[in-house]
Amino acid sequence: MPKTMMAVVKPTAAPGAEIREVPIPSFGRTDVLVKVKAASICGTDLHIYEWDRWAQNRIHPPLIPGHEFCGEVAAFGDEVTSVKEGDFVSAEMHVACGKCLQCRTGEAHICQHVKIIGVDTDGAFAEYVVIPESNIWKLDPAIPQEYASILDPLGNAVHTVLAGEIAAKTVAITGCGPIGLFAIAVARAVGATTVFAIEVNEHRRRIATQMKADYVLDPSTQDVKSILREKTGGLGADVVLEMAGHPDAIRIAFDIVRSGGRISLLGLTSKPISLNFSEDIIFKGITVQGINGRRMYQTWFQMTALLKAGRLDLHPVITDRLPMKDFSKAMERLKTGEASKIIVYPNGVT
Repeated sequence: MPKTMMAVVKPTAAPGAEIREVPIPSFGRTDVLVKVKAASICGTDLHIYEWDRWAQNRIHPPLIPGHEFCGEVAAFGDEVTSVKEGDFVSAEMHVACGKCLQCRTGEAHICQHVKIIGVDTDGAFAEYVVIPESNIWKLDPAIPQEYASILDPLGNAVHTVLAGEIAAKTVAITGCGPIGLFAIAVARAVGATTVFAIEVNEHRRRIATQMKADYVLDPSTQDVKSILREKTGGLGADVVLEMAGHPDAIRIAFDIVRSGGRISLLGLTSKPISLNFSEDIIFKGITVQGINGRRMYQTWFQMTALLKAGRLDLHPVITDRLPMKDFSKAMERLKTGEASKIIVYPNGVT
C-alpha cells in the first residue's frame, strides 16, 4: 500500500479547497481503512467550500471534507471482526457517543455529542478514509456503485418518508433538492397514492417529473394551495415532507396539510420562522415532526431493502460525474442551480 494519497483539503479558514498529496490516515484497533471508489457532494460541502457563517462557526481547518461515499475495505485494526479485505461498504458518518440518554434509549441519530466524519474529522473526499467498525455498512455487490455513494442523503429521505403512515396517503414534498427528489421515489415505492412535488427551480422540477411525481408545481406562478385542494377533494395532503427550509416553503407546507395530517420537517432554516400555532397546528390537529439524519440503523436496513428489491430508480437525480481532481469545477457547477447530485471519483470517472 502507498504511504500517501490525493485528497481535497480545506487548508485554512477561507473560501475554496485544494487538491493535495497527504499521508494515508492511520487507523486504530477498532477502525476500518476504506479505499474510496466514489463520493458524492452535499450542500454541506458547498457551505464548507464557500466558508459561510455556518462553516466559520463549525469547521476547524485543515480538514478533508466529504461524508457521502462508498468503497472497498483496504485494511483494519486488530479488534475488527465484521469485515474482510475487499468488502464493498459505505458508512454512517455520524459517530455517536454511545453514552448519552439519546444513545441509550434508541435515539443515537440525535446523540448529544455526535461527531460527523467529513465535518468534525477528516472525511471521504480522498483516496482513503478511516471509519469506526461500528459505523461501517456492508453492501450487497449488486447495489450500483453510484447508489452506494448516496446512501447518506437517501437515508434522510427514507427516514422522513417513513416517520409516519405513508401507504395509501397523498404526499406533498416542498423543495426538490436531491433529498426531496429521493423522497418522491421512496414515497411511491412504499405505497403513496399521489405525490405532489413543489419547487421553484425549473431544473429541479424537470427532474421531479422524471422521478414520476404525479403533479409538479411551481409556487412562484401557481396557486399551490388551490390546486392541491382540488386534487384531494378539498382536504389537502395527508402528509407533507418539508425539504426546503425556506420560509415560503414552510408556509406552503402548513397551508396544504389536511386537518389531522402530518408535517415532517427536514429542511434547515437560516432564521426564525413565524407561525400561527393556533390556526396552523392546534386547530388543525396536525402532527409536526423534526427530522434529523437517519435512524441508526433502522433506516439503513429499510433503504438497503428498497434498493435490493429494485424499488428505487434514482438515476435522474445524479446529474454530474467528475474526477475528484476537478472538485472546484464540481462546486461551481453546483452553484449554478443546474446540477443535483454530483459524484466525484478519486481515480477518475469510470
